[in-house]
Amino acid sequence: MYGFYGHGGYPFMFDWTYLLVFAGLILSLAASANVKSTFSKYSRLRSATGMTGAQAAARVLHFAGIYDVTIERVAGNLTDHYDPRTRTLRLSDSTYGSASVAAVCVAAHECGHAVQHQKHYAPLVLRSTLVPAANFGSTMAWPVFLLGLIFSMQPLLTVGIVLFSLAVLFQLVTLPVEFNASSRALRILEGSGMLGDSELSAGRKVLRAAALTYVAGLAASVLQLLRLIILAGGRDRD
Repeated sequence: MYGFYGHGGYPFMFDWTYLLVFAGLILSLAASANVKSTFSKYSRLRSATGMTGAQAAARVLHFAGIYDVTIERVAGNLTDHYDPRTRTLRLSDSTYGSASVAAVCVAAHECGHAVQHQKHYAPLVLRSTLVPAANFGSTMAWPVFLLGLIFSMQPLLTVGIVLFSLAVLFQLVTLPVEFNASSRALRILEGSGMLGDSELSAGRKVLRAAALTYVAGLAASVLQLLRLIILAGGRDRD
């Protein structure tokens, strides 16, 4: 592990665990580029009904029997999200007024989260419960872990790992939430006749690409967690 030497003959450590961070970064960048490319491709495919993302969202919500969710426009590209606290569906500039298949599917996906909220979908409830712990863990994990490295205190290293694990757990729980929202969206789009077969095929590609960003994010976090465990183990042996 130590093949280089710095000034004064002190060993210069080549930390191979950075390769784990690099691998996670590559996965995340590839997934992000893929979703942007896929969305861009199908944002040029106009839906046969001519409905915009906002109109499709309203129809999906009504089809699901939901009438108390507000639909708003939010600035940005692919910044769409559902806020369960205020029961508000926020659609980005690239979705709200666009009549493309991509916009309709993204809007319907966010509606899927509203349906989950209405039905008290267990993974969504769990994810909402984990938000404070995950935020605290992601913020404090590295400072605590670095203090453990600096002062060679194994308990602090362990606490840092546990804190980071909370953020990883949140991302793990997010996967079924996102996949289920897409599944609900596609069923409603098909059942309501808003999209035809060829359009549904394109929509699946858009939502699959979006889901892969969450998979890549989880993989990157798991690799980072593995790095922390390796570093803590190495310091313990020292």
